[in-house]
Amino acid sequence: MNFTEQAQAWLSQDPDPQTRAELQAILDKNDQEALKSRFGSRLEFGTAGLRGELGAGPNRMNRVVVAQAALAIARFLIENKAEYQDSNGELSVVIGFDGRINSDVFASDSAAIFQAQGIKSKLFGFKVPTPVACFTGARLGASATIVVTASHNPPRDNGYKVYLGGALFGSQLVPPQDAEIASHIARIADEVRFEEIPFDKDFETLGEQELERYIERAKELVSESPKLPISLTYTAMHGVGYRIIKPIFDHLGLNWVSVSKQQEPDGTFPTVSFPNPEEPGAMDLAFETAKANNSELIIANDPDADRLAVAVQTANGYRMLTGDEVGLILAEELVASGRAKVIANSIVSASLAPLADYYSVQYQQTLTGFKWISKVPGLGYGYEEALGYCVDPSHTPDKDGITAAVVMVDLAMRLKAQGSSLATHLASLNERYGHLKTGQVSIRVTDLGVISKIMSGVRETPLSSVLDEKVEFEDLALGKKIQKTDGVIIESKKVRMIIRPSGTEPKLKCYLQYLGASESDAVQGLSALKSFATAYLDSLK
Repeated sequence: MNFTEQAQAWLSQDPDPQTRAELQAILDKNDQEALKSRFGSRLEFGTAGLRGELGAGPNRMNRVVVAQAALAIARFLIENKAEYQDSNGELSVVIGFDGRINSDVFASDSAAIFQAQGIKSKLFGFKVPTPVACFTGARLGASATIVVTASHNPPRDNGYKVYLGGALFGSQLVPPQDAEIASHIARIADEVRFEEIPFDKDFETLGEQELERYIERAKELVSESPKLPISLTYTAMHGVGYRIIKPIFDHLGLNWVSVSKQQEPDGTFPTVSFPNPEEPGAMDLAFETAKANNSELIIANDPDADRLAVAVQTANGYRMLTGDEVGLILAEELVASGRAKVIANSIVSASLAPLADYYSVQYQQTLTGFKWISKVPGLGYGYEEALGYCVDPSHTPDKDGITAAVVMVDLAMRLKAQGSSLATHLASLNERYGHLKTGQVSIRVTDLGVISKIMSGVRETPLSSVLDEKVEFEDLALGKKIQKTDGVIIESKKVRMIIRPSGTEPKLKCYLQYLGASESDAVQGLSALKSFATAYLDSLK
């Protein structure tokens, strides 16, 4: 069938009046480019589940695509019941959703589809952070946990995160399970129309009790050491973090305020063009609120609250800590306190080897993503530079911006009682482990072919030197030292560049690290490395 015929066939099964109207308008205009964008391919199901723009067609997030995915996961679980059955010897699934457009609809559809397949569905009756759903799925030993969210993606996106139980203890799925589910999706898309998928709305609704269990566990992460209250500004970034973090921060006795305009869930994200604390402008309201209240610290969660951003007050305003800086501070806290004997982070994050050596604990680097970090045996703490931190893996086997915030704020209060601060503490850690500065150069594209072209250029003519430093070149696609992945590492003792396509966004990412002899040397070196990387990647477009 051509694109027009595919669109007409889609219209005949699409249950959503809004996406039907959108598609009909495109057909009326005979807009072949718009049809190609929606029907020329389909959203790929992978280890990150599904993620994409809302709209009609197989290459968009909509009720048909979600229903196909839910039925596919149900069939996968049924085929593998012995491996994923819960403690009752049955198949069960926990489903959560955030405040993005249609998250509640996609979650309700999914619960009804799983229930109709004989899998006990447990759907949260309200919006919840991804970590709360993950915690609940792990606590209940669910066969799978589904969270409908696009995390920190642009406002028009939505997504479908999948966690598996059994031996994976509610962590994100990895190969080959993703490919098996993708095969089921392909068959269902070819053979089953939406109206032919059974629905059973007699599923269980999860309530406030599950939130309380998560909150009580978060409070257990607070130390009993002497503390002094600090002033703090918090932003939920129009997401679902505020409802959970409020009782925890109140329990800590903080002098804190919330960014009111970003406090409640709003899938249109009216005050930010890109709801990611790392993006320019996203933290502007938090900075304004903190300045008005003379806050010592800023804590930010992304919309589904699985990421944490931290900014500290300085003489010149507020400084955002990098993901690696927060990662180092949390690693020191958890290892020094004896709570973490095994630590890990991804290859794109700053190495924790010096810290691991200092405390004689185990350290491992993994491929990018918590689907890999969470699988490290005996993990006590894991992080990656993209603001993801797992501080309580025995209860929440994934990144968690809320419990990470609890540990960070608790530390800040103890440091204040000692006459110190997070900034001073970080400076002492840099003196001990090395003055390493990290950054990133990203290229966002509309044509994925640009990414392929750049990666080909990187491989065809490998760099032999960077900033007059002789470097070694490792192609991660060869899988010599770590599992195969699309990326390269270019490094010397001083510089490190990791170039790879993003797994969740249409981006090419170049992660940068510079080890300097001093703080100023590291800052200058990173700046030079950023300029070099920008020019280098631009030359390959």
